Amino acid sequence: MLYNLLYPLADQFPLFNLFRYITFRTGGAVFTSLVLAFVLGPWLIEQLRARQTEGQPIREDGPESHLLTKKGTPTMGGLLLLISTSIATLLWADMTNPYVWAVLLVTIGYGFLGFMDDFLKVSKRNSKGLPGKIKLLGQFSIAALASWWIAHNTDPALATQLAFPFFKNLLLDLGWFFVPFAMFVMVGASNAVNLTDGLDGLAIVPVMIAAASFALITYLIGNIQFADYLQVHYIAGSGELTVLLGALVGAGLGFLWFNAPPAMVFMGDTGSLALGGALGAVAVVTKHELVLAIIGGLFVLETVSVIIQVGSFKLTGKRVFRMAPLHHHFEKKGWHEPTIVIRFWIISVILALIGLATLKLR
Repeated sequence: MLYNLLYPLADQFPLFNLFRYITFRTGGAVFTSLVLAFVLGPWLIEQLRARQTEGQPIREDGPESHLLTKKGTPTMGGLLLLISTSIATLLWADMTNPYVWAVLLVTIGYGFLGFMDDFLKVSKRNSKGLPGKIKLLGQFSIAALASWWIAHNTDPALATQLAFPFFKNLLLDLGWFFVPFAMFVMVGASNAVNLTDGLDGLAIVPVMIAAASFALITYLIGNIQFADYLQVHYIAGSGELTVLLGALVGAGLGFLWFNAPPAMVFMGDTGSLALGGALGAVAVVTKHELVLAIIGGLFVLETVSVIIQVGSFKLTGKRVFRMAPLHHHFEKKGWHEPTIVIRFWIISVILALIGLATLKLR
């Protein structure tokens, strides 16, 4: 919004020429969302506590320690992430950019679904929330609209193509299958982050790492000179998503202040579904869907652990892990929560570096 209002005045006021630079506006988005999170956080947490006298319902089949350490902690903290990210994006991004609206649609739409899920959990005092089929229907519907919009606004030569990391020119034309594939990426990323959100600070830091990594990718992909130098596919307009991702990183830092162990608030499905969906949508825009599986490898591992656990139990009656998702397995093995969280953060950094290496190793 500031870009659309102030940059046209650059001829009269040269200082406003700064708004042409994505790097400047990204820095502004990071700072704005961070300050918003710090300012709104205490008030929002107080409001959530007042309305959630018993906090988030704790799974009875989860680790026994959670019944003591997590009891009474309010959920829906994802509202802080959504508010801070959305306001900062609206202020600093070019709001005529179709990709910004596509990612915001997924982020806010999935956040609303997550909010409804959290609301039902809290109001009905159980850990089930919104029925799975309704939640998936909502996710796929939002993803379908966003996928069509992204394809409609992308160069027809690339609109339905799937790019492969480590290869310069290898593309697979998905044709009509592009939309279902893009829907799967968004829904899969959303639910993968949701499964990872089980310990204090466990999900938000890997999300910030992935968002920062994709901020670099969007900036390079959206710049024709950098894209040509790196021999990656140039997506006109995708660089504007750097601002949105910067806002997400700033909001994440602010949220971590309150979510660090012992957490004052949980993000809940309100945050986890929205953040995962945002990462998935950005990956679709930049043609880096497969790279998301590398950078977000921790989310993939958590999801795969659940699939393996459920599949093994149904087929053989035996469990591969002591408990799924994977972080609960290590809790059952006696690892302390901070140990699990920090080691998973380290894994996220390593995977992000491998994912970024695909930009050059071609």
